Amino acid sequence: MALAAVILAAGKGTRMKSRRPKVLHPVAGLPMLHHVLRAVQDAGAQKVIVVAGYGFEQVKEAVAGQAEVVCQEEQLGTAHAVMQAEHLLQNFEGDILVVCGDTPLITGATLAALVAHHRNSRTAATVLTTELENPYGYGRVIRDNSGMVVQVVEQKDATAEEQAVKEINTGIYCFAAAGFFAALKEIGNANRQGEYYLPDIIGIYRRHGYQVASYRTDNPDEILGVNDRRQLAVVADLMRRRILDELMLSGVTVIDPASTFVDRGVVIAPDTVIAPFSLIEGNSVIGEDCRIGPYARLVDARIGSGVQLMQSTVIEAYVADRAVVGPYAYLRPGTRVGTGAKVGDFVELKKAIIGDGSKVPHLSYVGDAEVGAKVNIGAGTITCNYDGEKKHRTVIEDGAFIGSNANLVAPVRIGRGAYVAAGSTITEDVPAAALGVARSRQTNIEDWVTRKKGRKGHTGGS
Repeated sequence: MALAAVILAAGKGTRMKSRRPKVLHPVAGLPMLHHVLRAVQDAGAQKVIVVAGYGFEQVKEAVAGQAEVVCQEEQLGTAHAVMQAEHLLQNFEGDILVVCGDTPLITGATLAALVAHHRNSRTAATVLTTELENPYGYGRVIRDNSGMVVQVVEQKDATAEEQAVKEINTGIYCFAAAGFFAALKEIGNANRQGEYYLPDIIGIYRRHGYQVASYRTDNPDEILGVNDRRQLAVVADLMRRRILDELMLSGVTVIDPASTFVDRGVVIAPDTVIAPFSLIEGNSVIGEDCRIGPYARLVDARIGSGVQLMQSTVIEAYVADRAVVGPYAYLRPGTRVGTGAKVGDFVELKKAIIGDGSKVPHLSYVGDAEVGAKVNIGAGTITCNYDGEKKHRTVIEDGAFIGSNANLVAPVRIGRGAYVAAGSTITEDVPAAALGVARSRQTNIEDWVTRKKGRKGHTGGS
């Protein structure tokens, strides 16, 4: 049977105090709306509709290719929001999930179980519920003697007996498409807010003789919504722990989960160790038997197997097998570090290709450069790639040796097996196997210090 999903994402989220639509605030590297999209897709929804309002164009752009987007120009309640999807579901036959766009912890497994229960119960609607030790503020689920849902009573309208009920409405439902929109149109707005509330459909179904079932999830964390930055932090922490648990169960060692941050899109192979205070973001991929951190930040990075990377930043760069990076290295976008290469402390690489087995041990900047295999680049080396208007490329061929404190003024090529003397500023190509020297001859002035101190009346001492 076909399944559609309507995701309610029209609210501004006033308490977030942000220009950004609430559902686009990130959780574990993705907008919270994307987590909900993934959940409904995992549950089997073939047609997904997002109801947007505030920041409509931003939301539409964020979900492009993943869902159809309709606009709720005035936010007149949840039932009114769902009604905006009617024209896209007029001829739909099957079941319709209704999910909140600010509940990023909901899982596809829970939604799939809700749909399965709904279909097995053969009811007009099924409400996803859960039990809370402190249900204050939530609508209580009231049942009849047969266990079917009679109504959802909001906190402010509940009697003392109803307030004692711990089972709450999560705001997530599964409806049979047949008759759904007709029932929605019967919902009124005779309430203090003048809004059309989706839970009121339960009473309408009951009046028409239709039954409403419920499916209870035992994990109340999944239904947590986000209304302010504090709740965003709580949800992000739970999501982060869920991701780390999945990684650890797959064979990754996370030394200290409390100080480790991994985004949802990250892939890490078994037997890799993540040390404390590491942030692994975006769609980074890390191979097996690596040691990452402490204090590492990776963004959309590709890391091979057996890599050691400590106290360094890698952004949109590739590090091949058995390379060593850090401490305090900065690999910028477009960089590729070869197999077994070493990039040491206080080295910055930008659009640089470092060949297999080559070394840039410390205190260097290599930008817009192609470095061959088994090259040694001495401390303090700089590729001078920018002339104030254009970037130029430096090529260092296999087996070359660059002495300390060298300046390679691009465009320039250092030939295979060539040497560049320490302290040289190279402005012309150095042929293969040649020695490039570009520095003035040293001159020593005898007794210069003695004469200089004498002129100033220096008397010694410190």
